[in-house]
Amino acid sequence: MARIHVVFGSVYGAAEQLAQTLTQTLTGKGHQAVLFDNPDLAGVIQDRPDALLVVTSTTGQGDIPDNLVPFFVALKDAFPMLNGLPYGVVTLGDSSYGDTYCGAGEQFDTLLDELGGHAVSAPLKVDACETLDPEGDALPWLDNWSAAL
Repeated sequence: MARIHVVFGSVYGAAEQLAQTLTQTLTGKGHQAVLFDNPDLAGVIQDRPDALLVVTSTTGQGDIPDNLVPFFVALKDAFPMLNGLPYGVVTLGDSSYGDTYCGAGEQFDTLLDELGGHAVSAPLKVDACETLDPEGDALPWLDNWSAAL
C-alpha cells in the first residue's frame, strides 16, 4: 500500500473536515496516510511520499487559503522536481464566482504538473452551489484515485 501525504487549505473548515475524512478513508483501505495541519516543504515533499493529495477550498478571487499559502510559495520558490510523484487535487468552490471557480485547486494542479508530478486523475471540483455534502462527491473520486495508484 502507498504512503500518502495529505495537505489541506481551509477558511471555514469544510476542506479541513473533508481532508480528515479522506485521510481516514485512505487509512481504512490500508494506505499509510498522513494529514499535515501546517504543511512544510521538508515534511511533505522531501520525505518522498508515494503520493500527494491536496484538498483545498478557494477564497477571494480564486485564491489559496491563508494556511496553505506558505506551502504553495515554498513549492514555487524551491521548485523541487517531483519526478513523476503521483498526486491528486480536490478543490471546493462556488461556481457562481465564474472564472475564479476552484482557482486554488487549479493553481496547485498547475504547479504540481510544472514540477514534474503525475496527476493520477483530473482534479475533483466540488461546487457549493450543487452540493452541501462534499464527501458525497469526494469519496467515489478517492476510490478511483487510490485504486489508480
